[in-house]
Amino acid sequence: MTQFNLILLGPPGAGKGTQAGRIVAEYGIPHVSTGDILRSAVKNRTQMGLEAKKFMDAGGLVPDSVVIGIVKDRLQEPDTVRGFLMDGFPRTIPQAEALDEVLDGLDRGVTKTLVILVDEEDLVRRLTGRRICGACQAPFHAVFNRPKKEGVCDKCGGELYQRDDDTEATVRNRLEVYRDQTEPLVAYYDRAGVVARIDGAQSPDAVYEDIRVALGPTDG
Repeated sequence: MTQFNLILLGPPGAGKGTQAGRIVAEYGIPHVSTGDILRSAVKNRTQMGLEAKKFMDAGGLVPDSVVIGIVKDRLQEPDTVRGFLMDGFPRTIPQAEALDEVLDGLDRGVTKTLVILVDEEDLVRRLTGRRICGACQAPFHAVFNRPKKEGVCDKCGGELYQRDDDTEATVRNRLEVYRDQTEPLVAYYDRAGVVARIDGAQSPDAVYEDIRVALGPTDG
């Protein structure tokens, strides 16, 4: 049976969430988001979850050693037998090296690292244009999904607002953090020969078609 042990990389606004949903549905693998599994481990009071809770309760960052322990636990659950789609981890080279050690111990390896590429100015346009309804949380966009009436939700008439993390200064800072911390992972996985670069400026359907070509067919 072919395993799809996948890592999804791309800057904020590249459309990773949209593509992740389609990948897990077609390839029958779980979407392993570190935020989700961290919350789940804390809720279920696993050994690693209790360790993480100490740092979270103190308002600190959960250290890599604890996060990788939670990832290791997750990758031993039965629904990962066909593989997994890792999203949000690794973010740095040391995390990638730790993940490789975990996978080696499980007699697995990364089969493909999907990198969604989008021009920075395009990303800024995408992210700064987002608007959210304050009443029903419906999403809109100043360019791609405009409301019928400026500043007013089509669904409930609520007022639309821009989230603090969607202002241009914040967006550019997030992109700089991605460039500094996470982009070096592309070279790291390139050395392993597992990178597939995907043009994220295309339509979502075209992006997914390129992902399917990169991954190859499922085997049922």
